[in-house]
Amino acid sequence: MGTSVWLAVVVASLVGVGVWLRAARYRRRLVRQLATTSGDGDLKRLATAALHRDLHAVGLYLVVAVAGVVGMVTGASTWVAVALAVVLVPVTVTVSMARRLVDDARVEMGRSQLERRAQEVLVQDQLAPRRWAERLAPSELGEVPGLEVGRVYVPGAGMMAGDFYDVVALGSGRTGFVVGDVAGHGIEPAITAFQAKYLLRVFLRQYRDPAQALEELNRQMANAERPDEFVSTFVGVVDDAVGTLRYASAGHPPAWLWHEREVVPLRATGPILLMDPGAGYHSREVPLDSGDLVVAYTDGLTEARSGVEMFGEERVATTLRRDPGVAPEVLCKTLLEAATDFASGPIADDVAILAIRRT
Repeated sequence: MGTSVWLAVVVASLVGVGVWLRAARYRRRLVRQLATTSGDGDLKRLATAALHRDLHAVGLYLVVAVAGVVGMVTGASTWVAVALAVVLVPVTVTVSMARRLVDDARVEMGRSQLERRAQEVLVQDQLAPRRWAERLAPSELGEVPGLEVGRVYVPGAGMMAGDFYDVVALGSGRTGFVVGDVAGHGIEPAITAFQAKYLLRVFLRQYRDPAQALEELNRQMANAERPDEFVSTFVGVVDDAVGTLRYASAGHPPAWLWHEREVVPLRATGPILLMDPGAGYHSREVPLDSGDLVVAYTDGLTEARSGVEMFGEERVATTLRRDPGVAPEVLCKTLLEAATDFASGPIADDVAILAIRRT
């Protein structure tokens, strides 16, 4: 009789060890997962406490099982065995709840995995606009021989970037620069802006004339069946060997040139891109002496509003006229600050400003 009771105590305790050990395995995985994240600290503490509870139960039942083995081997009295057999009551409860205990631990781990994936998706959604902006308007342009470059870019209202700029070496002392704006907000205009920027790099190397580059860009992208998307862009090519700026503009706001103590507008030389695949563009060439400066921008700058009044193109020219010798980087920041101070509310549209001075 005594041996049977001791055996029951040992078997029941080992069953309890198995149940709590399975639950502990899931919770240990959960604790490890949470340890690699920067999430809620309270959740980590609760998961750790639950793991400790499970391990405590495992240890308790192991002690009882060992005691049962010792009692069976040494022939301890039946009354001691009966006293230890009281442990069969919680063991029975544990066994009856075994599936629920393990399922609860498994659900906690699964929910943690889902929350972690959701957090990763959220982080990616938050990073995506920044990454697009960095591709379309990089914060670092590198050294450009013969030119001093300044730039500013601010995405509007946290949306995907639709404005872009670029500076690209074309060889033989020639440097191209671009400022562009795709109508609309969101992922589709951002993709179009990305395509336009890098296609222009290719076409500016292929054609010496920026107007030809715009015509080819227009032909290629107008066939993409995007009826609601339009692109305005200003393209300039500085030839340091002969001291000229050759430019073409597809319906873009006028760039401003400081030359011979005057501020001169560089206006559009063709229509906005993607309206007509066969549209024609032409280039203009102007002198660009040492110290001359060109500033191009997107309409988010000039359309900053104070009530019904817009910041406007003339205020850009006035800012340049007031201090033409200022560093290009400072000029870009001054223009953005002036538009921000002028506006009666936050500027909702993207703003890209690029300033180029020949040294």
